[in-house]
Amino acid sequence: MASMSTAFPKTTPFLSHPLTKSDSLIATTVSFPSSSRSRSLRRATLRVRSALIEPDGGKLMELVVPEPRRREKKHEAADLPRVKLTAIDLQWMHVLSEGWASPLRGFMREAEFLQTLHFNSLRLDDGSVVNMSVPIVLAIDDEQKALIGESKRVALVDSDDNPIAILSDIEIYKHPKEERIARTWGTTAPGLPYAEEAIANAGNWLIGGDLEVLEPVKYNDGLDRFRLSPFELRKELEKRGADAVFAFRLRNPVHNGHALLMTDTRRRLLEMGYKNPILLLHPLGGFTKADDVPLSWRMKQHEKVLEDGVLDPETTVVSIFPSPMLYAGPTEVQWHAKARINAGANFYIVGRDPAGMGHPVEKRDLYDADHGKKVLSMAPGLERLNILPFRVAAYDKTQGKMAFFDPSRAQDFLFISGTKMRGLAKNKESPPDGFMCPGGWKVLVDYYDSLSLSGNARLPEKIPV
Repeated sequence: MASMSTAFPKTTPFLSHPLTKSDSLIATTVSFPSSSRSRSLRRATLRVRSALIEPDGGKLMELVVPEPRRREKKHEAADLPRVKLTAIDLQWMHVLSEGWASPLRGFMREAEFLQTLHFNSLRLDDGSVVNMSVPIVLAIDDEQKALIGESKRVALVDSDDNPIAILSDIEIYKHPKEERIARTWGTTAPGLPYAEEAIANAGNWLIGGDLEVLEPVKYNDGLDRFRLSPFELRKELEKRGADAVFAFRLRNPVHNGHALLMTDTRRRLLEMGYKNPILLLHPLGGFTKADDVPLSWRMKQHEKVLEDGVLDPETTVVSIFPSPMLYAGPTEVQWHAKARINAGANFYIVGRDPAGMGHPVEKRDLYDADHGKKVLSMAPGLERLNILPFRVAAYDKTQGKMAFFDPSRAQDFLFISGTKMRGLAKNKESPPDGFMCPGGWKVLVDYYDSLSLSGNARLPEKIPV
């Protein structure tokens, strides 16, 4: 994989450690916003360690076949019954192959599926519990099930019927679509983007088993150099020698309010006694709904944020997280947090309505805006991860920049929602100075301008802001 420095300024990844009350080298007071976990950490005693937090289960499950055995495995795959993967299936295979879902060894069998669906966690053989809040499953239809027959192995193939993985010791079980949707999203209302794309028309069976991926997953879209696996991130971070890792997941362009939250988090970690806390800026790279800004444009925008110095490239790592987006609110945000543990992060920034969306039928948010951060503070299997809730940032008209909201002078602040931001960009209007760096804003305007130039699409109508 090519170096990230080919497109972004050279970045400095990180080392990390869990907070524990028993540690005794550095004493500090933690003053993050209240939650059940952050309250318990307020008088925590810290030790800055020189090792990354362990992945869930103690080991990264890297499921790509070693180079010397790939030819042999490809020959084996050629003679097996075949299951064709969708684009989203391929993204989940990518997630599994690199160990983001450790300790999973493949697509879920029924016991793992049921634990995930009902408990948001998995119990390991030693009795310990790891978080797992979203099912990572592979659906097949009646015809595929019949073709598999009594075989204990299948080949997974891409859209061109090329074998790309083997699933072994397989188990086929019923796909309870309605229950899966209800328990994942809390509703079965029509219009849930991921459910309509990946579940509603999927097969009535699920197939699980041990996964062997024949080659590292590549997309050949010019962005593969940013798709660092958990192992690659950890290796680079250890080399750089940072002592705390704080992860920020996003699927939107970065504005100066986001930057304020991230830089303020680093300041607080320095006050806690860390010497080199590093930000993992981790945009989501899999499936997103149609009105989200595509990954390639978001990466261009993030590049400009670093080039313009809004974020410090020396203390920021930019890498793509390959997971699809479910928009499942408090359920999904646990998955986002858990995956970052496997990449080495020991702090996770969470904001308002994480992984949320508007209700697909009614004119309201689908989830309570505060439930995501509350759930993270209590979620089983995430006890080692320190949750850092957002402080509310808004545009301060008196200072001409993004600042933390002060309720005592609420009239001085302007809240610019994502919808309003997109409307301004579509209309080629400028936001207030200080809302987003000029280079980053130009990328956003260029993206919406490109929509009017693609195909025979007519110019977009002016959108009220």
